Amino acid sequence: MAQIVLDKIDKVYSGGVKAVDGLSLEIKDGEFMVLVGPSGCGKSTALRSIAGLEEISSGTIVIGERVVNDLPPKDRDIAMVFQNYALYPHMTVEQNLAFGLQLRKTPKDEIRRRVTGAAKMLGLEQYLKRKPAALSGGQRQRVAMGRAIVREPQAFLMDEPLSNLDAKLRVSMRASLNQLHERLGVTTVYVTHDQVEAMTLGHRVCVLRDGRLQQVDTPQRLFDRPVNLFVAGFIGSPAMNFATAKLVRDGGPAVTFAGYKLAVPPSVLADKPGLDSYFDREVVLGIRPSDFEDASLAEPSWARMPVRAGVTEELGSEIHVIFTIDAPPVEHASIAEAAKGDEGEDEAAVALAGGKSLWTARVAARSTARPGRPIELAVDTSNLQFFDPVSGLSIGHPEADATAGEKGTDD
Repeated sequence: MAQIVLDKIDKVYSGGVKAVDGLSLEIKDGEFMVLVGPSGCGKSTALRSIAGLEEISSGTIVIGERVVNDLPPKDRDIAMVFQNYALYPHMTVEQNLAFGLQLRKTPKDEIRRRVTGAAKMLGLEQYLKRKPAALSGGQRQRVAMGRAIVREPQAFLMDEPLSNLDAKLRVSMRASLNQLHERLGVTTVYVTHDQVEAMTLGHRVCVLRDGRLQQVDTPQRLFDRPVNLFVAGFIGSPAMNFATAKLVRDGGPAVTFAGYKLAVPPSVLADKPGLDSYFDREVVLGIRPSDFEDASLAEPSWARMPVRAGVTEELGSEIHVIFTIDAPPVEHASIAEAAKGDEGEDEAAVALAGGKSLWTARVAARSTARPGRPIELAVDTSNLQFFDPVSGLSIGHPEADATAGEKGTDD
């Protein structure tokens, strides 16, 4: 096992395209670090740079105690798991697992020990004599992981290993990956565009945008304390709701937007140093869908927002209430970038809202919310988020300083 340190890594392709821009990141010994971001953010390039499959333009990569900039992939003591399995079709599972060790002239007894151990760990014992064509997608991916495990490397590098699996299988494979990491304790760097994977697997999550580090923190802190509009809009499903609002002192601190007025609790002002300097100024207000509830089921102390449900999505355990507020969508490059899917397409259906903003509330399954009907929503105002409308930085966040602003908060 080993820590991995990236120090001011740049990767510039011909034509001046900068895929990784000044990336500095310390991955602790035994940590499960997830790199996440939209398509083209540089996450796979960063991973391939650690592996030695991409030559960096500048900076330093340290694995364990060694600077590995000039080492070929085979000498970096890492093992990669790819999206496409990369199994040899003419070999059995057992032969696939053993092949890399045979190339390294590992003794036969040692190969047998490692292959047997990995097969037992991954539940592949009964499939050892089968070829990949006779396996399911999940079984093939387990073989690919087994091939990495038998190497007993200092670190695992995984590039979207579950993206070819169906949704149900991805859930079970996430659980398997968690158990594997608990058992092996090997430093793991994992690339995904799926934030559910990022939030459930990562000890810490590194959010990238345009090759630049936006924020690295535990999944819960990324959700609760995003450093800027991009992280706020990218992390969380459904995405955070945004509106241009005004902070006022009208009978007490409050925020007004689209005909609504929500009192701002003293705890929020105290928790966000500098927010009081925004009174009588515009801010970008952010409210998570999970901070709403059907008012008839909510705490009496929560603020109220009467709305008309446009669409309701009944998911069994909860209902998503999609409604419009009488305000145009917030125009900021960070929000637009965060709304893009992995193929770079804008997932925000702003055109359907007719110049108004589409918002989403997550309410309890026993709510009576129905399409086209009015509903009173309650809002947990203790979790209100505020962002500077120009820089896009979170107001009062300890990391939202000038350095964070340079890392991708352009408007």
